[in-house]
Amino acid sequence: MRAVLQRVSSASVEVDGKTVGAIGQGLMILLGVEQKDTAQDARYLAEKSAQLRIFEDDAGKMNLSVEDIGGEILVVSQFTLLADCRKGRRPGFSRAALPQSADALYRQFVELLRDRGLKVATGIFQAEMNVHLTNMGPVTLLLDSHKEF
Repeated sequence: MRAVLQRVSSASVEVDGKTVGAIGQGLMILLGVEQKDTAQDARYLAEKSAQLRIFEDDAGKMNLSVEDIGGEILVVSQFTLLADCRKGRRPGFSRAALPQSADALYRQFVELLRDRGLKVATGIFQAEMNVHLTNMGPVTLLLDSHKEF
């Protein structure tokens, strides 16, 4: 499972011209589910996302998590995070999970964040979406439940 976290002052997602999810300060998370992912991957990334200290404290140091600041999270499913671009000019998506299992793990990830007391908004799985955000910093991090960076 792969996630791109962006520290934002606000973010929203639209489907067919209508806002379906919006947050204030917090995290914008793009989430890609791989075929080999399990509930353990969802738990790992949910915990890591909620507890990463990437928000500034009073001294201007990144010492606070989204939980610490009472921030919000917008989660948008994005299978293209699993693209293989090593060969040719067209990305391959064979590592991405099939929609039914991807949706289940996506929903589990969202519920794990909500269970921590976080306000979580979402996009609509498999919909064509327009995502808007204001990245603070900018701070953008890549998390992967299968490898270390």
